[in-house]
Amino acid sequence: MLTCFDELNDPRSHVNRLHIFGDLLVICIMAVIAGADGPQAIGIWADTNQAWLKKHLKLPNGIPSHDTLGRLLAALKPLAFQNCFQAWIQKVAPLEEDAAMNQIAIDGKALRRSHDRSKGLGPLWLVSAWAVDRSISLGQLATEEKSNEITAIPELLDNIEIKGAVVTIDAAGCQREIARKIIDGEGDFVLALKGNQGKLHDSVRDYITEHMENDFADIKVRRYAETLKGHGRVDEITYYHMRAPKELANFDRWPGLRTIGVAIRQSESGSKSSTEVRFFIASIVPGVKKFARYVRGHWAIENTLHWCLDVTFREDENRVRERNTANNMAWLKRFGLSMLKQQDDKYSVAMRRRVAGWNLDYLAKVLGIPVL
Repeated sequence: MLTCFDELNDPRSHVNRLHIFGDLLVICIMAVIAGADGPQAIGIWADTNQAWLKKHLKLPNGIPSHDTLGRLLAALKPLAFQNCFQAWIQKVAPLEEDAAMNQIAIDGKALRRSHDRSKGLGPLWLVSAWAVDRSISLGQLATEEKSNEITAIPELLDNIEIKGAVVTIDAAGCQREIARKIIDGEGDFVLALKGNQGKLHDSVRDYITEHMENDFADIKVRRYAETLKGHGRVDEITYYHMRAPKELANFDRWPGLRTIGVAIRQSESGSKSSTEVRFFIASIVPGVKKFARYVRGHWAIENTLHWCLDVTFREDENRVRERNTANNMAWLKRFGLSMLKQQDDKYSVAMRRRVAGWNLDYLAKVLGIPVL
């Protein structure tokens, strides 16, 4: 594990360095997986398990204090910290040979308790890249406001490998420059359409609605329906996928645009029912089952990433307000979640985290460390 930090610059002052840089980072990773949610908890976990840690790390001056760990997390550059894990991630969960299995969902999430009113700062907003099929966090970028998500996504795309992948983004990321960056990176996109692309959205909606009225008798369309059940709700979803006509508004200004689609979801929960219609543009070739898979996969990011972070890692309750510390802690949680999801056992992610806190041999297994 230590080798992945070789190229990471130690941000600490050269004066009074009592602890090895790599030791501190490994302690932070282990403690977060085992249940710690901030520098103080990391320090307590390390002190509680110092005999075990001394078997694996050098620790020439014993266990670091939580103040030392807090200063390190505040000083680390989040992007450089994340980049150190990319090679390791590729070893842990390499890309699938089937490109259709390499979906990257990009979505934003607020750290709701990270606001600092005394400094006029609202909650930190994080844009995350999630490898849907591998359950791996590929990277994240912090912004001060949700509106900055549009500028954060291109930068995030620059920091991850998208070649051969299909990138799915909600309507906020449906921008021509984002589509261009994905195509230039040799990836494909499926982007949700809403009012922020008013002319294109209206054009796609009108085109599909017009042909739906005569059951698509005049154009070739692919259709697929599925039923999803869970949490007391039944969803009937019908997908339509077709080639994008050149007469669409601004067609020539969208790099790689090949197809358009719609997903119609009819939901029933008890006595309540609702209907949701979502339109999409894509660079993928016509294939409705793959289109449905990408749309469904993007919806699943709420359950596989955001829900786990809130429920298992209690991210929304975390009150760390120092921006770098909050950003680095958020990444440690995403990395920890990624590692826990790679385990092949009968436990849920929440139970795996508990067991990692109770059983150091299980924690070692999660991180691929030999049991001593």
